Amino acid sequence: MLKFTPEHEWLKIEGDIATVGITTHAAGQLGDLVFVELPEEGSSFKKDAGAATVESVKAASDVYCPLDGEIVEINQAIVDDPSLVNSDPEGSAWFFKLKLANPADADALLDEAAYKELIA
Repeated sequence: MLKFTPEHEWLKIEGDIATVGITTHAAGQLGDLVFVELPEEGSSFKKDAGAATVESVKAASDVYCPLDGEIVEINQAIVDDPSLVNSDPEGSAWFFKLKLANPADADALLDEAAYKELIA
């Protein structure tokens, strides 16, 4: 199941694990990324808390935790090479995997059609 937030994060949900990244739209708005800082594995976040930071030649921006949960894996590849986020933001350039405190909360997030309407 693919879900989106108004803050331009995407989530691929499999059971109680959500793979989280930023959307193609967000990557395009930020421009070329030069730095990515990810959260520590094992850290817990509440919905809408700043979980990661990205910096581009234009600006720095937070990546928010889309739902309550615990970070169970991070994508070291985007820390080592932030440009991956620009080349494949909704694929291999995911940011972190989140063990959801309450998977049913994902039902309140945007589906792809609603997200496309938001950015239109």
